[in-house]
Amino acid sequence: MSSQLPAPAGSNTFERIKQVNTQGNEFWSARELARVLEYTDFRNFVAVLAKAREACEQSGHKVSDHFVDFNEMVPIGSGAQREIEDWALSRYACYLVIQNADPSKPLVALGQTYFAVQTRRQELADDEALKEDKMRLLLRAEMKKHNKQLVGVAKQSGVVQPLDYAIFMDHGYRGLYGGLGMRDVHERKWLKPKQNILDHMGSTELAANLFRATQTEEKLRRENVRHKDHANRIHNEVDRKVRKTIHELGGTMPEDMPVAESIKKVASREKKRLKAGA
Repeated sequence: MSSQLPAPAGSNTFERIKQVNTQGNEFWSARELARVLEYTDFRNFVAVLAKAREACEQSGHKVSDHFVDFNEMVPIGSGAQREIEDWALSRYACYLVIQNADPSKPLVALGQTYFAVQTRRQELADDEALKEDKMRLLLRAEMKKHNKQLVGVAKQSGVVQPLDYAIFMDHGYRGLYGGLGMRDVHERKWLKPKQNILDHMGSTELAANLFRATQTEEKLRRENVRHKDHANRIHNEVDRKVRKTIHELGGTMPEDMPVAESIKKVASREKKRLKAGA
């Protein structure tokens, strides 16, 4: 069954007043929302905001994450302006506001439906993002472990000096990434020189790299390789086969997979989430 939810009636009204800040986050102006809901006296709407803030706090959410106060200048005639207070509301904040609004107003019922559906959509998206975060953290940890093992096996195979290992790894990347070396992949994905490629891979790309690392490690052991040139050929061969498998399955080629958020940020977010849960 699809997790997609239908667009609620009247959604265009609330979509029209939605704004996006410089960080790409959506928000609604409390004053605009009040006008749409036909609150002619904003002081009455401030009371609704107060109830919504209280509900937000009681639900365990941080109020400042959902209700951000700011001041803006508005014209009052003859070129003069005055400063008024407003609030930037998250989708969840709007949901709480409308739950506490006057139900006799025509758009309040539509707003309740709209923000309930939109909040649920965000929850579903957040669930998927959380699953991806956990999978990335797991696969990245496995990559660290198997890369260490690969270093050990590569040394036994004649890949001893740091330059030798860099060449060995480049052979692997060229096999998996269609002829692109490590530097080429960096440039294609617009990564900075000091950014680790593995730290910016999504779970699918990490899984492909984990598979090529474990299979290369096993093949070097199994064939008891003792010369670096032979090791380089095997690494390239294994990675080309992994790439061929991805192609045969109709998957996206690794070099075309999107750059993911830094795994360090993901780890920090997960740590905070676990701490908050505890």
